Amino acid sequence: MFRSHVMICAGTGCTSSGSDKIAEAFEAELKNVSLENEVKVVRTGCFGLCALGPIVVIYPEASFYSRVKAEDVKEIVDEHLLKGRPVTRLLYDETVADDNTIKSLDETDFYKKQVRIALRNCGVINPENIDEYIAFDGYQALGKALTEMKPADVIQTMLDSGLRGRGGAGFPTGLKWKFAAGNASDQKYVCCNADEGDPGAFMDRSVLEGDPHVVLEAMAIAGYAIGATQGYIYVRAEYPIAVHRLQIAIEQAREYGLLGNNIFGTDFCFDVDIKLGAGAFVCGEETALMTSIEGKRGEPRPRPPFPAVKGLFGKPTILNNVETLANVPRIILNGAEWFGSMGTEKSKGTKVFALGGKIKNTGLVEIPMGTTLRTIVEEIGGGIPDGKKFKAAQTGGPSGGCIPASLIDTPIDYDNLIAIGSMMGSGGLIVMDEDTCMVDIAKFFLEFTVDESCGKCTPCRVGTKRLLELLEKITSGNGEMEDLDKINELATFIKANSLCGLGQTAPNPVLSTMRYFRDEYEAHIIDKRCPAGVCKKLLTYHIDPAKCKGCSLCAKNCPVGAISGEIRSPFTIDTSKCIKCGACMEKCKFGAISRK
Repeated sequence: MFRSHVMICAGTGCTSSGSDKIAEAFEAELKNVSLENEVKVVRTGCFGLCALGPIVVIYPEASFYSRVKAEDVKEIVDEHLLKGRPVTRLLYDETVADDNTIKSLDETDFYKKQVRIALRNCGVINPENIDEYIAFDGYQALGKALTEMKPADVIQTMLDSGLRGRGGAGFPTGLKWKFAAGNASDQKYVCCNADEGDPGAFMDRSVLEGDPHVVLEAMAIAGYAIGATQGYIYVRAEYPIAVHRLQIAIEQAREYGLLGNNIFGTDFCFDVDIKLGAGAFVCGEETALMTSIEGKRGEPRPRPPFPAVKGLFGKPTILNNVETLANVPRIILNGAEWFGSMGTEKSKGTKVFALGGKIKNTGLVEIPMGTTLRTIVEEIGGGIPDGKKFKAAQTGGPSGGCIPASLIDTPIDYDNLIAIGSMMGSGGLIVMDEDTCMVDIAKFFLEFTVDESCGKCTPCRVGTKRLLELLEKITSGNGEMEDLDKINELATFIKANSLCGLGQTAPNPVLSTMRYFRDEYEAHIIDKRCPAGVCKKLLTYHIDPAKCKGCSLCAKNCPVGAISGEIRSPFTIDTSKCIKCGACMEKCKFGAISRK
C-alpha cells in the first residue's frame, strides 16, 4: 500500500513538454529520500487542462500542480511529500483560495460544469496496467453482457440510451448495431475509427492514451451484440503513444482471457487487431477506412450497400469511433435511462471537445449535450486572451461551419448545430477572436480538404479546387462581386454530387462564413481591404510621423530595403517595395507603424 500517488500526465501534449523527465526526476528523488516504497509514481493519461501542462496531481490531497519542470521536483518532494506542505506557488491558481487553503478541482471553472464519462479514467489510472482498469469497474460491462443479457438485449439497451455516433454524422449507435445483427453471415466485423484527421482534434487520441481498455471492452460488447468474432482498430501511425498503449492493452486482455476464445467461460470468442493508417483524412469515412484495412487504396465506395450489409471484406460490419465506444461500457453497467437523463431530447449524454485556438484554457473538455457555446468559451475555456473579443467558433473541423458571436448562446447538440450551418463533427472546437479573417479561415479549411481529397469523384476533386481558386482570388485583392454567386452555385453542386462525406461537407466553412460574415467578403472585394489585417496582399504598412522617433530600427530589419529616412527624423515606407512581412511593425518600440 502506498500513502501517496503522484499522477503525471503522460499524454502526447505533456510528454512533448517533458513529463517523462519529470516522472524520472520524481522516481530518483523519492529514492534519494527513501520514499520509493511509500509514494508511487504513475504515468497516466490526459487531465484535460492542456494549457497548464506538464501536470502533476498528488493524491490523496488531489493537489494539482501545473507547468511543472524537472527542477521543481525536489521542492515538491521535500515540502509536500516529506513535510505535508503543498508548494502553493506551483499549484493551479484556481485551486488556491485567498486564505491559502486548497480547493477541489471540481470547484474550478474549467472542471465544475464537466461530466466525464468517455474521459472518466483519463488522468485517473495507469493506462498500461489492466488491473487498474479492472479496479475501476473495467470489463464488468462485458461480463454483464455475456452472462446476463442476450445480444438483442444489448442492442435494445443501446437503442434506449439514445447514444449517437460521436464521429460526425450522429447516426444512432443502437440502430447501426441492429442492422448488422439482422444480416446473417459466416463472418462479421467490428471496426473502431481512431483515425481522427480534423485539424486541432485530439479527443480520440487522448482516450486511447489514457484508457485503451475501454475501447477493447466496448468492441467486444459490440461483437457479442451483432455476432462478430473479429475487431480492427484503425489508428493513424502519427499517434505512437496511443498505438503503443493499445498494443499493451490487447496483449494484457488476451492474457487475462478477456479477448480470444470462450470469454468469461462462455461460447463467445472475439479478438482485436490494430491497423495503422498513413494519415489520409478521407480514411475517416467508413467505407474508405474499410478499404484501407483490406490493404487497398483508401477510397470511399458508393452506398448502398451499407457496411451493415456489405462492409469489411464484403461482410456485415459496424464502425464506431473511439468516443462512441468509450460510452458503451457505462451504458451497459448503469442502464439506458441513466445515460438518457443527460443531454437533450435528441442528443443524449455528453460530448468531448478539443478546445483550441484563441482561448485561455486550451484542452480537452466533456460537457453534457445542450451546454451553450458561451459556457464553453467564457467559463470552461476562460475567455479570450489579451482582452480581445470573441468573433466565432469553428465546430466540425473542415466539415463544419463557423458560429458567430451573435449565436454564442446556442445550446450545443446535433440538431442545433446543423440548423445554424455547422455540425458536431468529431469534436474539434476552434475559437477565433477579432483578429481572425473569416475569408482566410474558409480558405484554410478548404486548402486542407483539397489536399486530402482522394480524387475518386470529380465534384470533390475538381470542384473544391475551383472553389479554392475563387477564395484565393478574393484574398489576393482580385475578387469581383459575381464571384460570391459563383461560390454559392459551386458549393451547392459539390455538396449535392460528391461521393462521400469529405466532398459533401467541404463547402461548409465557406458557406457559413459567407452567411454570417458576408461584410468581410465584400470588404475584400469592394474596398480591397482585409478588416482583420490578415490577408497580406491587401495590407499596407504606414509609419506615423508623429510617433516615429527616427531610431532606424525598422529600416535595419526590413529585408528588402523598403524603409528609408534620416536618424532622428520620421522614416517612410516605399509601398512598391514592401513585401508586407511585418518585421518593421514587430521591431518598432514606439508603436509608430500600423497596417491597414
